[in-house]
Amino acid sequence: MPIKLPSALPAFDVLKDEGVMVLDEDTASRQDIRPLRIGLLNLMPKKIQTENQFARLIGATPLQIELTLIRMSEHQTKNTAAEHMEEFYVTFQDVKDQKFDGLIITGAPIEHMPFTDVTYWEELTEVMNWTQTNVHSTFGVCWGGMAMINHFHGVKKHILDHKAFGCFRHEVTDPASPYLRGFSDECLIPVSRWTEMRQDEIDQATGLKTLITSNFSGPALVEDSKHRALYIFNHFEYDSGTLKQEYDRDIAEGTPINVPTNYYPEDDPSQPPQNRWRSHAHLLYGNWINEIYQTTHYDLARIGT
Repeated sequence: MPIKLPSALPAFDVLKDEGVMVLDEDTASRQDIRPLRIGLLNLMPKKIQTENQFARLIGATPLQIELTLIRMSEHQTKNTAAEHMEEFYVTFQDVKDQKFDGLIITGAPIEHMPFTDVTYWEELTEVMNWTQTNVHSTFGVCWGGMAMINHFHGVKKHILDHKAFGCFRHEVTDPASPYLRGFSDECLIPVSRWTEMRQDEIDQATGLKTLITSNFSGPALVEDSKHRALYIFNHFEYDSGTLKQEYDRDIAEGTPINVPTNYYPEDDPSQPPQNRWRSHAHLLYGNWINEIYQTTHYDLARIGT
């Protein structure tokens, strides 16, 4: 939450330059408060696990969040009970006339497919265009972020010769960003993907700023101010055991896979994995929610105008 200070107080500019949320008295007096409407477009096969992961992060702030679970209209999931989907989800077509303060577009296990070969790609492009008129801020995660940066900027995803799999050290490149308040200079982020986005191609696109990157796994968090969006290609939302579940699944299926890097103590899969990213995960999503709170319209109808 922001701190209210007189704008003439020296600490006001000092804290603002450091990325601390500060409000002057006039701005604070004009603020109205209402629940924030956040949509979760869940493209992951394990719907309930993904719901838990994101709800845990966006629900950890003092702000009241109204979460709407959204699915693609024509795509039917095979991994979650139909009763669950019927009771808790709405289709994009059901909500396309509504306004949201925020939208999260999750990843999807379809990295090897060209974007245009995805069965719901046409509707997803409709969703991405819709965010520009009906959503105040959008957060694309892993494949969802890759889809958005490709759609809006033409940045391509590239197939890796081996899976980027593990917990990789990342460097904060823009510590003054409001989305990185409270971050250390370095952080650890879980990575699980067969594709990558390349920094030189991101640099060639207009209006993109890389906020977090890694020497080992490339750019991780990119801000797209023109489209009011963040793209993260890794998985801050993962639970402690998510990489273990993926590793155990591949081993059981006989799929060639390396032990996830820097995840198990001493890289020993017989030991319980350690969670060393949870605090930064809460910071990032909490900062995103608070940034929405500071900048969204009180009147939902004005979003996108």
